[in-house]
Amino acid sequence: MPKVDLHTHSDFSDGTCSPEEVVRAALKSGAGVYALTDHDTTDGVRRAEAVCREHRILFTPGVEISTREHDHLHFTGYNLNLNDKAFQDFLAQNRQNRRERIRQIIRQLAQAGVDITDEDVFSRAPNTVSRAHVADALKAKKIVSSRQEGFRRYLVPGQPGYVPSAGVTAIEAIRHIKRAGGIAVIAHPGIVAEHWNFPAWTEAGLDGVEVFYPAHTFTMKQDLLAITRKYGLLATAGSDYHGPQGGRNSTPGMQIPQPHYDKLLRKLFNQ
Repeated sequence: MPKVDLHTHSDFSDGTCSPEEVVRAALKSGAGVYALTDHDTTDGVRRAEAVCREHRILFTPGVEISTREHDHLHFTGYNLNLNDKAFQDFLAQNRQNRRERIRQIIRQLAQAGVDITDEDVFSRAPNTVSRAHVADALKAKKIVSSRQEGFRRYLVPGQPGYVPSAGVTAIEAIRHIKRAGGIAVIAHPGIVAEHWNFPAWTEAGLDGVEVFYPAHTFTMKQDLLAITRKYGLLATAGSDYHGPQGGRNSTPGMQIPQPHYDKLLRKLFNQ
C-alpha cells in the first residue's frame, strides 16, 4: 500500500525537529504525500515545502487547529491559501490565546509549589506555545522524567496545572479552514469518539476524516470508514509525528489503501 503523512509537527509548534528534519524522516519512511500541520501556525510550511520539492514528494500546505470543546478535538486544514490575511489573523489570535492559557498554567503550578517560570517555558517556544513546552520545562528541571509524565502529573484534568483549552468551536475551526480555501479534516477522531457530531460538521463544510492513524484499532477504522461513506467524506492518513523525543508515534508515514490514496490525490492535487 502507498504511504502518506498528512499529520506531522515541527518545532514551530510542539514537535522536536525542524521542518526539514520532519520531511526527511517522512521521506525515509517511504511517504510520497506530505503535510506539515503545526498547531495554529503555518510559519514552517514553506521550509517543509522546499524539501518536498527537492525530493519530489507531493506536498500540501497544512495546519492543525484545536477547539475548546475537548483537548483533543482538532481539525487539520490542507491546500490552504497561506497569504489569506483573515486566516493568518485567526491563527495569530489562537496563538495569543495559547500564551494566555500557558501563563495561567504556570501560575497554577507555582501556586502548587512547582518551581517553574514563564522564562522556563516560553524560551522553548519561539512560535506556538503548548502544554508540551510546559512538560519539557518540567523535565529540564528534573521535576519529571519525561514529557508524558509532565502531562500525567500536572497538565491533564484533575491535576494542578490543568487549564481548559482556549480554542474555538469545532464549527468555527472548520469554517475558518474553508474560508481560507482549505480542505477540512477531523484529526485523530478515534480518541474523541464521545464528541462526534458529523451531521453538524459536514453541514459546516467538513471534507474528510483521519481514518488511518496510529492509535486507531481495526474496529475504529472500520467505523470511521462507514462514516466517510455515509457522509461522502474523504479518508486521510497521518502519523501525528512529533519527532523522536516527542513521546508519540516515533515513525512518520502511514499506509493507506490504494482506493483512498487515489481519492486523496484527486482531491488534493487534481490527479
